[in-house]
Amino acid sequence: DIDHLNLRVQKELVEWLNWLKADIGFDGWRSDFAKGYSADVAKIYIDRSEPSFAVAEIWTSLAYGGDGKPNLNQDQHRQELVNWVDKVGSKGPATTFDFTTKGILNVAVEGELWRLRGTDGKAPGMIGWWPAKAVTFVDNHDTGSTQHMWPFPSDRVMQGYAYILTHPGTPCIFYDHFFDWGLKEEIDRLVSVRTRHGIHSESKLQIIEADADLYLAEIDGKVIVKLGPRYDVGNLIPGGFKVAAHGNDYAVW
Repeated sequence: DIDHLNLRVQKELVEWLNWLKADIGFDGWRSDFAKGYSADVAKIYIDRSEPSFAVAEIWTSLAYGGDGKPNLNQDQHRQELVNWVDKVGSKGPATTFDFTTKGILNVAVEGELWRLRGTDGKAPGMIGWWPAKAVTFVDNHDTGSTQHMWPFPSDRVMQGYAYILTHPGTPCIFYDHFFDWGLKEEIDRLVSVRTRHGIHSESKLQIIEADADLYLAEIDGKVIVKLGPRYDVGNLIPGGFKVAAHGNDYAVW
């Protein structure tokens, strides 16, 4: 165990981080198991090493109902993520992985796409509250891969990417999906759409529809994304939009 309250430990870790920056060339940090030490300590490391980007892993359980599925309201869960960023410094480089979005998306793509519109009409994860500080993802080395602790439904992974790569927040692509699953070209097309239309972490999201079999949203008035098996959505797509990417139960205009 590391005593992060020990001043010598803090000093030596800061020196190590600055060495990684200056000599090795790293310019960002990922804080593993960030709930294992206080946000005040994380602030010390970030403030004294000044990375261009920092993201924390704060993985706590969502609120679940009697049916074993996440409750529609996950405000307490995403509030914990927001609180961490607030304490570390909202004007600095600190962000957190959006585990709230991950948990809701896991279930939503299984025929419950209504979950992707919160009670306030916005996205139900951290991206609905503070997208600039939310790093979205479909899976990582803990949730997927060989550990398989909280995997995204394997046959719907591209729906997950269609969501995070068109939405606000800072999307993160999982190595396994990109290089090992044969999804590189599909993911690349979505990345190209995001880049070409300048979709960014604070882009404006307008949710058009959120039913069991259809999620439809417009981003910055430039991109429209559809998830779900429903095909008769032509009447909901404004004129002038053309399909730019599509796959199993998703499409992007």
